[in-house]
Amino acid sequence: MPELPEVHALAHDLDQRLRDRAITRVDLASFQALKTFDPPLSALHGTLVEGVTRHGKFLDVNASGVHLVVHLARAGWIRWRDDVPKLPAKPGGKSPLAARVILDEDADGSGFTPGLDITEAGTKKSLAIYVTHDPATVPGIARLGPDPMADDFTVEVLAGILHDAGRAQLKGVLRQQGTIAGIGNAYSDEILHAARMSPFKPASSLDEGEVATLYAALRTTLDDAVTRSTGLAASELKGEKKSHMAVHGRTGQKCPVCGDTVREVSFADSSLQYCPTCQTGGKPLADRRMSKLLK
Repeated sequence: MPELPEVHALAHDLDQRLRDRAITRVDLASFQALKTFDPPLSALHGTLVEGVTRHGKFLDVNASGVHLVVHLARAGWIRWRDDVPKLPAKPGGKSPLAARVILDEDADGSGFTPGLDITEAGTKKSLAIYVTHDPATVPGIARLGPDPMADDFTVEVLAGILHDAGRAQLKGVLRQQGTIAGIGNAYSDEILHAARMSPFKPASSLDEGEVATLYAALRTTLDDAVTRSTGLAASELKGEKKSHMAVHGRTGQKCPVCGDTVREVSFADSSLQYCPTCQTGGKPLADRRMSKLLK
């Protein structure tokens, strides 16, 4: 799933490609992906892109005051095309294509018609597309917590979040979008590994020093990932993310810090990875949803 660093880099890449370009039309290939009806998708036709930003994991293309907002969910992605097919995208079928954004034809004299393909792999379709005059009306954006990359996201803000979370586990607090925007399964694993904390440690149990440690790990992990990703093309971002993970997705491999074996806890629809030596005092976590440290 694309998380804050990848969505940030996608927004940067798309802003450079799309800014001041006209949108000729948007073809919808997956009706279930479009979550709004007013304004219609056709409101984007003939608009001029003013910029591309993000809200948490949401991409926001502002075109003449009409916003095309996309949440890529678990298996969504955006692919730039130097020349889109001449025929409009057709709804239905087994294609991963959800929507296609066609830009002004031959604007650079190349004879090509560039555009974007918004795709979603797999059979579980969760990608969401919204057309709105105000991104704050998108339910997922309206519920977002503070952005951890913002200047006003201070250690005091994090301390308040942890206090309010009570006995909730750190892993869940970090990836809850209504609490902190943009961190998902992968980067919550990486942050907790950098902070040397168990994913199941109760949020309110952290003392002042531990809160400072977690804050530093959060900012450093995200800052480093954003720095590495920004400027890369969309096609390079998935490989960049995977290649720099210390524990996430590395079950059975050696921890790059201590050399212990990275372990996993599996849930119904996801899993987490951690290093026992770095994070849980050398004790493995039981592989069940309400896991506690094995005695």
